[in-house]
This record gives sequence, C-alpha cells and structure tokens, in this order.
Amino acid sequence: MFSYTFDSKRRDVNNLSNLSRKEFIKNTVITVAGLSLPIGTVTAGPSYAKSTDVVSHQLKFKNVRLETGFVYDESEVIATKTDLFYMEIENGKISKITANQPNADAIDKKGLLLLPSFKDMHIHLDKTFYGDKWQAVRRGKGGVKGMIALEQQILPDLLKNSIFKAEKLIELLQSKGTGFARSHVNIEPTSKLDSLKNLQQALENKHKSFSAELVAFPQHGVYYTDSAPYLKEAAQMDIDFIGGLDPYTIDGQIEKTMDFTVQLALDHAKGIDIHLHESGESGLKTVEYLIEKVNENPILKGKTYLSHCFVLGKLDQTKQEEVAERLGAAQIGVVSTIPFGGLIMPIPMLYKHNVTVLTGNDSIVDPWNTFGTGSVLQKANLMAQLYGYTSELLLSRSLKLATGGILPLDDKGKQQWPNIGDQADLVFVQASCSAEAVSRISSVESLIHAGELVF
Repeated sequence: MFSYTFDSKRRDVNNLSNLSRKEFIKNTVITVAGLSLPIGTVTAGPSYAKSTDVVSHQLKFKNVRLETGFVYDESEVIATKTDLFYMEIENGKISKITANQPNADAIDKKGLLLLPSFKDMHIHLDKTFYGDKWQAVRRGKGGVKGMIALEQQILPDLLKNSIFKAEKLIELLQSKGTGFARSHVNIEPTSKLDSLKNLQQALENKHKSFSAELVAFPQHGVYYTDSAPYLKEAAQMDIDFIGGLDPYTIDGQIEKTMDFTVQLALDHAKGIDIHLHESGESGLKTVEYLIEKVNENPILKGKTYLSHCFVLGKLDQTKQEEVAERLGAAQIGVVSTIPFGGLIMPIPMLYKHNVTVLTGNDSIVDPWNTFGTGSVLQKANLMAQLYGYTSELLLSRSLKLATGGILPLDDKGKQQWPNIGDQADLVFVQASCSAEAVSRISSVESLIHAGELVF
C-alpha cells in the first residue's frame, strides 16, 4: 500500500495489478509542449518486447486532474471530487504523485482528467480493410458457413498488405485511448499461419507503443476445415489463448471440438477464448460443457472466456441466474461487444455473480462488419444506456468496462488508483470525472503507454 499527500491529507491507494503482459513503447521521437523525447529504435529479438524493454527517462506533469472521492447527499452520490496534482513517471512506472506544483518545469496538462488507459479485449487486428479502400460487407449465401466461403476467397488478397493495415488499425485504437488489445487471429487452411506471422510483425513494428495478447482463432472451424494441425503449430508460437467458434453450428459437434480446444490449451499452458454466437440449445450446451471442463481442470480458472455468448440473452431469468452463478464460480469471463436491438445481454446479472465482463470493438471495417469505431469508452457508454446506469455512481462504475476493471475510486469513494509503482499506462481525457467521461464519450487528448507519450 502506498500513501501520498495532497491538501495536507493522506489517502491510501491500493496497488493494482496490470493486465498487460507485453509492454511496448512508441518507436519515434515525440515533441510535446516544446519537450523533445528521444525514444530509441527497434532491435531484433523476440516477437514482443517484455516489461524489461523500457527506455529510461523521466516525464513530469503538472495540473493533472485526479479523482479524490465522492460527494454525497445523504446516502446518494451526487458528484465526484477531484483535485490537481503533480506527477512524475520514470522507467515506465509512476514514480511520484504530490500536491500540484503549478510553477514546475513540467508538461502542463491544464486540468485534463487522468484515467487508466483503455483495453480492447476482443478485436481482429489481423484482417481489416482499415487503411485501405472502402468496402462494405458482402453477405455470403448460407449464413456463417457462407461467410466462411466468402472469406476464403478474400483472405489471399487481404493478407498482401495486412501488416500495414494492422498498424493503421492500432493507430486508430491509440487515438481512442487504447494501449492494449486482445486480438483474435485467423488460423485455418486458407491463410495457414500467415495471418499470425503478419500480425506479429505489425505488433513488433509497434512494440514500443502498444501491447497485445493473441488468440489462435479457427475462424473456419476446427474440423469443418482442417484447422487442427495449424492450431497445434500456432499453440507452440507466441500466442496466449486457444480460440474457438460455434462448435455445433460449424463443426457439427460440441464435445469433440471443445475437448480438442481444452486439451490444446492445457498442453501448452494457454488460456481459452471461444466465440459463441449460438443462442439456442446448442449454445447453452456449449456453455455448460465448458464450465464442466474448467471445473475438471482448475488451472483454467481465470484464464477462460466466452466471447459474445449470445445464448445468455435468450435464457429466462431463472436460467440466466443459474448459469451466471456457475460461470462466476468457475471464473469464466464473458467478453461482450454490448449488442443492442433484440438481444440484451444480462450484464448486470453477470456482475452480480462476480463474472469478469470485458468488451471490445470486434470488427472494424472488415469482411464481417464496418461499424467499429475503435472506442471502448463508447462501449461503456452504450452499456450505461442499455441498463439505465444514469447516476453519478453507476456511470463512474461503468468506466471499468473500458479499462479492464481498473477504477480510480472504489465503490465507497476511496482512492485506489493511481499509485506509485503502477505501470504508467494512462490516458488524459477532456472531462471533469469518470462519470462525465462515460456519459459524454469524452475526447481523448493524449495516451501514455509504459511511461512513453504515444500522442
């Protein structure tokens, strides 16, 4: 626990673990407020730089707005208290937080609100039209399998400049305050391992300004196309999760596909992240089967996720409650893009049962969808709208969807972030507090990643 001083009062701030495993810093020279910061160059080595790959220099900021507590009217939170601070960052971590020093020789943040940087936890960086010519979605005949057939035609051309396009997509995410992503990457007979290799190269090119973890994703099914050999090979490479896709709809079976996925994850000490769009009986069976497999293999607890998991939105309330409770007990998370329209996911119920809920943009101008904005703060805003989170307290709590669970204040208004020694993954936004940032989808003014100014 660390204590720092402001306004002659001491507040204890709890240390928070950082979600990022791979740390990257901007490979460029950045000039801010007349301050030139030489960042260094990329050197040959592993696919991704680790946390030791941090350039040693110091950043100093003044007039940094931090949240300090809640304002109450009896028991109701009616506002958020903030104050201005002075902050230093050194060797990629926050090294000093004190009362503001308005006359200090430091970068003037002019009262911008400091928040944890954002995390896009479900995206496909490897296959995008972003940065290339506009293309609307073409719908293949025959549902998902028709789209698979269409993608098989598109992928060879898509891969020709996928490194460049992935870099442009990363830059879009950075401009929206995101410094970390979990990207699914196609592993199937059409692109083989080329999609993975190209994305790894793009991430290496951006490795000083962006962090990522990768999911080996059988977009064309494990057995519907013969993807299993490529998945086995990918599992030995620098990936973090074994993915999956609608085992019943695509492969025509649940147990065989899920057994393969779980065993591959166990054999290579990976996590699991399954795309599950099926909303009927097969979707429920897949969820229940995965819960059983995780309970049989406790090492997978906290490392297993269901992306989309639309079936939860189709269950009656009693069954929703039961499944949410079982997911929470098995420590299986749900990664939702916060769908709207006829399907409303029971996210408040998932929170009730301590299910980890994450979000991401999923598709951004790719063969499957063109509506992605790159902003996970917008996803938090959408969640707040869908579930009526309109109060100061609930809006402020909604920010955790964008930050991967980190909040400046706990539910009682006690400061818990930032803390000396925390990884300096930060975003400055044009807002007075977290609640306003979520409600107004406030403008991102700058991003700091692993202690480096990205923009």
